[in-house]
Amino acid sequence: MSKDQLDFEIIIVSFNGEFWLKKTLSTLNNFYLKKTKKKVRVTVVDNNSTDGSVEMLSKDFKWVNAMLMKDNFGFAIGNNIALKKSTAKYVMLLNSDVELNEKTNLDILLDFLDKKPKVGIISPRIEFVNGKIDPACHRGEPTPWASFTYFSKLERLFQNSKLFGQYHQSYKNLFSVHTIDACSGAAMIVRGNLLEKVGLLDERFFMYAEDLDWCKRFREAGFLVVYNPNVTLIHHKNKSGIKSSSQKLVKKTNKYFYNTMLQYYDKHYKDAYPSFIRTIIKYILVIKKGAL
Repeated sequence: MSKDQLDFEIIIVSFNGEFWLKKTLSTLNNFYLKKTKKKVRVTVVDNNSTDGSVEMLSKDFKWVNAMLMKDNFGFAIGNNIALKKSTAKYVMLLNSDVELNEKTNLDILLDFLDKKPKVGIISPRIEFVNGKIDPACHRGEPTPWASFTYFSKLERLFQNSKLFGQYHQSYKNLFSVHTIDACSGAAMIVRGNLLEKVGLLDERFFMYAEDLDWCKRFREAGFLVVYNPNVTLIHHKNKSGIKSSSQKLVKKTNKYFYNTMLQYYDKHYKDAYPSFIRTIIKYILVIKKGAL
């Protein structure tokens, strides 16, 4: 590593989430930046917020590298803009609705990567406020079968079953370090020197599924995705990118979830299965969206 190269860069994409972004940056500073000896840069990509987020950054967080967009380009494009300029050895994508605490020593994850060169992506254990795991940080590949058992709630009924629990793999020990197929873009660390080989986030996904797709491409390039619960943080779900009081926007972001599931299928599985499988999946997703 050159003398001027960063050890670590943390990228946060934000849109109209002033309250939660402030909490993320404050806890990041208090529980990590003030303690680490590594050379770290924090970059916030603001997707044209109108709620005072930009003013807050310039007033209260002058140490943040702020990148101000003229429009809301979504999660993938926002992160890619920062990723293209990053020179860090390791890069973390961090949601603006994540809260760090005394159990969030990110250096544990960086040291793990130093010792395990075949690991391309590492994830901490992400928890909700009630202490339960956010299942998005511990996922299997969303094959048509895994997706069916998830949407049909068979996974929930048989949580300890390898057959029915392939998507979130809840049959594994969630307090041990092990490989997974995919983690969450809410908190994931990647090797900076692999970005050219694997590529950036796929910008066809406005939000959701870009993390699944990225993990799949890292695995296909021969690198492991690892879940490490020795580091934990809190995810205030559905707060980044929206005001928590806006149920209309919550529903809109949830619909993005279902749309991108079909996009993911089209990219990775459409040519491998008969056309009627796609029709069934689309039908299920339409029902799910209509129930919102």
